[in-house]
Amino acid sequence: MKTSTFQLFSSFRNRVIFIFFLIIIVPFLLFAYYAHIKSIEGISETNSKMSFSYLLQARKNFENYLTKLSDQINDLIGNKQLQDLMLNMSGTQVEEEQITVNLITLLYEKTPSIDAFRVRVYPIEPERYPAYMMTIDASVELAEQDWFRNSREMVSPTWYLTMPERGQYNKPLLTFVKRFTGLYDRNPRGIIAADLSEDHLKRYFSPTDQLKDQKLLLLNQNGEVSYDSSGNAWTGKPFPSLEFTSFIQDGREGSKAITVEGLTYLATYVQLRMESQLWSIVSLTPLHELTGTIDEINRLLIIFLIVYLICCIGVVIYITARFTEPIAHLVRLMRRLESDNLHKLLPWSSRQDEVGWLYRGVGSLVQRIEGLVEEASRSERKKKELEFQVLSHQINPHFLYNTLESIRWKAENHGRSDISEMVSALGNLLRLSLNQGREITTLRRELEQVKAYVLIEQARMGKQVRIMYACDEILLDLPFLRLLLQPLVENAIQHSVRDNFEKGKIIISVRREVGDIITEIYDNGDGIPQEILDRLDEMKEENGGSTVMRRGVGLRNVNDRLKLYFGENYRLKIETEPGRGTKIMIKHPVLQEGVDVSARDGHGL
Repeated sequence: MKTSTFQLFSSFRNRVIFIFFLIIIVPFLLFAYYAHIKSIEGISETNSKMSFSYLLQARKNFENYLTKLSDQINDLIGNKQLQDLMLNMSGTQVEEEQITVNLITLLYEKTPSIDAFRVRVYPIEPERYPAYMMTIDASVELAEQDWFRNSREMVSPTWYLTMPERGQYNKPLLTFVKRFTGLYDRNPRGIIAADLSEDHLKRYFSPTDQLKDQKLLLLNQNGEVSYDSSGNAWTGKPFPSLEFTSFIQDGREGSKAITVEGLTYLATYVQLRMESQLWSIVSLTPLHELTGTIDEINRLLIIFLIVYLICCIGVVIYITARFTEPIAHLVRLMRRLESDNLHKLLPWSSRQDEVGWLYRGVGSLVQRIEGLVEEASRSERKKKELEFQVLSHQINPHFLYNTLESIRWKAENHGRSDISEMVSALGNLLRLSLNQGREITTLRRELEQVKAYVLIEQARMGKQVRIMYACDEILLDLPFLRLLLQPLVENAIQHSVRDNFEKGKIIISVRREVGDIITEIYDNGDGIPQEILDRLDEMKEENGGSTVMRRGVGLRNVNDRLKLYFGENYRLKIETEPGRGTKIMIKHPVLQEGVDVSARDGHGL
């Protein structure tokens, strides 16, 4: 997938088309999208304000109605005759029937003044009024129902929604239930229930200019729908959006776009608290009813965009034919030049614009490349000749090892152990120096090379060189760049210890610090002249033959190789002072087994 995408955008023509699309089509689409979003926001905000205005008025009217209903019910509760009938209960059947007649007569006279579908009064103990309960078509077992028990135990009024049942009312009833006590005591006397039908609620929650699929809902504090203006489709059910149910708990009013049953609504709500009940009056307006005009504009915009795209495609075709196709032809021609004869495929164009200049420039470049190819061919032949000459004068290192071993064997046979040891040391020095052509050796072999060199110098000068080694055994087999220590020890012997064998000494210490091997070489000689330190980083060697200049060659070689393989952070650190000796520190990274330092880029680890 990534490869195909890369190839698609590697073409200059495709990039031009893509850029053209970005700078012309994309801004147009973004502007259209921005205008559409802002239009929707404006219409939604306007509708929200209108909905809020209506809902606030509906809340005020419904509050007034509930207050009036509560006052009417309180008037009935305060009737002394009702209070007495609910208190006095005789045990005889005649008296019970008389009380039933009086209660029915009283309620028949008083309940028409209450603005409700139906008003019912129940004794606090229905089993004591069997005749009355049978007359009002209610069972004495009513006391066992949950709503009755809850209402009997609660001081505050409660609301219950009754869904239609077979053989009874075919529409939901919202019932206001209130327990009442005596006028002069706190003893419960009865429970009054006022039923509100759909017609009562429709007076307050049914706008005259209702849009298609618009809904006005009355939600209780549990998020259940108590009234639905569109045929009570959701009445008695939880509101179908938990997100919106949680949203209305955060404030007294607000609006939010929600999706319910695949339809997007603009939902607006206000809250109403009456007695102990918290209601939410919700208006749901379908967004498609609000944005019908915008949809027409969008269709016109799409038609305009199609025409615009056709024009853009015509421009792209012109640019392709006039500019990108000649460049693509030039690219194909250059690919053929990689394998064909250069003279036969020289690109040419008589155009006087940038494309023509490009064709003529490539032609000149091809001619120049041909000359360079011929020159490179001559150089290659000359290089082969020089390599043959070098190979013909090379000496096999194994031949040198075998020759030195024969000399050592003859010296031992003639009792010349000093010659034998010197030749053996020379052989070891040669073997360790060559290291089979590899740049990486081990710290152990590097120290062995130093010891072999010191042994040869002692035999050659006839003096004992005082040199000490301090190295952890676990560091000896770590990979190490070859020919780092021997040149530095050679400098210390030749220019410091040699002048005073009795007092001169050299100390080599090796330790590990985190990811580096730290090697320090001390000597107590005369120190290194400042002019050698100043020339340590010079690229060219001096051709002068002075002792000072020759002394700087070894230091510079070691310093250059460290920087070349490991970077500037691994250059030599030299502390020297005339008459006080010299300390040279080599910082060498800890390498993994089998590492190839020739593959490093010289910029550090």
